[in-house]
Amino acid sequence: MALRRSVIGVVALTLFAASLLVLRGAPGASAAVNNAPPGIVPAIQQWTGGTGQLTLTSSSRVVVPAKSPAVIKKLATQVVEEFAEVTSLRLRVATGSPAEGDIALRIDAYADFGAAKPALRAEAYRLKVANGSVGIVGGGDKGLYYGTRTLLQAVLASPDHASLPAGTAVDYPNYAVRGFMLDVGRRYLTPDFIKSYLHWMGWLKLNTLQLHLNDNEIHAPDGDWPKAISAFRLKSTNPNFAGLGADKGYTRQDWDSFEDVAGANGVTIIPEIDSPAHSRAFIEFKPELGLNNGNSDHLDLSKPETTDFMKSVFAEFVPWFRGPAVHIGIDEYPADRAEQFKKYVNTMAPYVRSLGKKVHAWGSFTRMPGGGTGYDKGMSINSWNNGWYSPKAAIADGYKVINSNDNLLYVVPFADYYHGQGLDGQDIFKTWAPNIFGGDQNLAVQDPNLLGAMPAVWNDLVRADYTELQVHGLIDKSFDALAQKMWSGGAAGTDYTAFQNRAADVGRGPGTTYLSPDRAPGDLAYRRPVSASSVETSAFPPSHVVDGRGSTRWSSQYSDNQWVRVDLGGERRISSVRLNWEVAYGKDYDIQVSSNGGNWQTVAERRGRTTAGTDTITFSTATARYVRMQGITRGTGYGYSLYSLEVFA
Repeated sequence: MALRRSVIGVVALTLFAASLLVLRGAPGASAAVNNAPPGIVPAIQQWTGGTGQLTLTSSSRVVVPAKSPAVIKKLATQVVEEFAEVTSLRLRVATGSPAEGDIALRIDAYADFGAAKPALRAEAYRLKVANGSVGIVGGGDKGLYYGTRTLLQAVLASPDHASLPAGTAVDYPNYAVRGFMLDVGRRYLTPDFIKSYLHWMGWLKLNTLQLHLNDNEIHAPDGDWPKAISAFRLKSTNPNFAGLGADKGYTRQDWDSFEDVAGANGVTIIPEIDSPAHSRAFIEFKPELGLNNGNSDHLDLSKPETTDFMKSVFAEFVPWFRGPAVHIGIDEYPADRAEQFKKYVNTMAPYVRSLGKKVHAWGSFTRMPGGGTGYDKGMSINSWNNGWYSPKAAIADGYKVINSNDNLLYVVPFADYYHGQGLDGQDIFKTWAPNIFGGDQNLAVQDPNLLGAMPAVWNDLVRADYTELQVHGLIDKSFDALAQKMWSGGAAGTDYTAFQNRAADVGRGPGTTYLSPDRAPGDLAYRRPVSASSVETSAFPPSHVVDGRGSTRWSSQYSDNQWVRVDLGGERRISSVRLNWEVAYGKDYDIQVSSNGGNWQTVAERRGRTTAGTDTITFSTATARYVRMQGITRGTGYGYSLYSLEVFA
């Protein structure tokens, strides 16, 4: 039953509203308690179920108290726009007290947020569905925003995309830094891509995006560094820096757009300007500042003008950055120049602080004589390699650390090292946590010196031919699982398939259509768990058939009897599928359905197909949870290769 406003009397309206939270059932039966929390990602920390549900309608309002700060009013408007984007509901903003069917937003730093750490209360929230309305209380701006993410996800996860279970959620993060790093120095990623990720990160309650803004290929062609590909991605209009920024770079207007989107989605951007290694772009601009007469990607720190120049770079661009921190790099510099390096670090870190920013850095001090002794202690350290500077060594030296462990969290797209085909989402879900660094370097859960975690994508292969959406395809394999483990740890349980289905139910949220340009409206298979009888190579996994991109594919081994199946997450009424075959198409195959994944019924047959491309197959309506393409005969000497498997009601 839906809420609606009308001219009926106040008494009748009150009685009607009171009936809304009673579940349908047999006459006289008690309503069931909602013991299961809403299926959102990441999972809620604490849920107390009520009885019945609330169904929102386009008469529902998003209500903010009178004299609320502008940030709450702005969020209310944003929520209304987001509902319109991802549901059929058309809400409106109101000021004052909530009525039946409304969504009330407010901030109360002193509210009860359960076991939330005092330092993280600003990101905590309470969401209560009771008495015919929804109330969301945030400990701060971000907490209120995260509460609206839970609201939207819970609505999307409901069968009618309009309802919410009665109950109370108390939710908060386990870690302060729930991050992700993108290397845009070695490969340009478009503003649309970056802004889509900012939306998606906010949707998953990830709060920190580090942009690695300059770098170069790892090895110089023939040892000749002037031939190396390098870039610095910020483009200033200051004539003193004309030519420093790459042609494919970000203007101040671009950067402002990143900051605007980040601010609206609870994300803080940490810009990284990396030196004195990884500095070929700066040496291209000023060859006299490079080691070996400029034939290097390391700055020559023996020259005072080198440090002066890097100060000028930070002075120029730090005013662009709205976040509280800047990353200064300082990794992988030659150990035989340790004293020059230490002087540089101890000059640049306080200089950046003098510009009003906290300082982050990569950990490399173990490789330097004397380890971390004598270095500036006012930095937070990304512990990226246990040999270069382990988390325990950094903590012993007095630093707070962020888990960016290379063996566990690095992706180098399409390389034969560092998870070139993406992190394994199931492995992340089942075995990883922010305190896991590997070897003997694991920390205690929520160690007070562990700020959180930051997986990273490094575009080392600067000359390889791949697109940003292919990079996204690799990230997509584990992003939901990473967010889960950084926010509420094991609160999502141990069933990874169930978790995948929850992630598919809620999607990537508003503002992310750029990441799935080929997605068909109404496709029930989109982002659902997929399995296959075989895979040709790890580059062509079955997950590609449901990723919403027409350029990625699944390929089987080279034999006839192969299959790929999708789990729709629950029983659905379906009547058609659409297959998009690569050159290695199927000649003869069946479309089969199942309710349990074990007993299969053939609902359609295709025989004698002679070409690749799209094949739309309709059949009598069937009710099933699983859909399978069962190959019988290949059309070529290769295996079966599908760009997509779409399923429609």
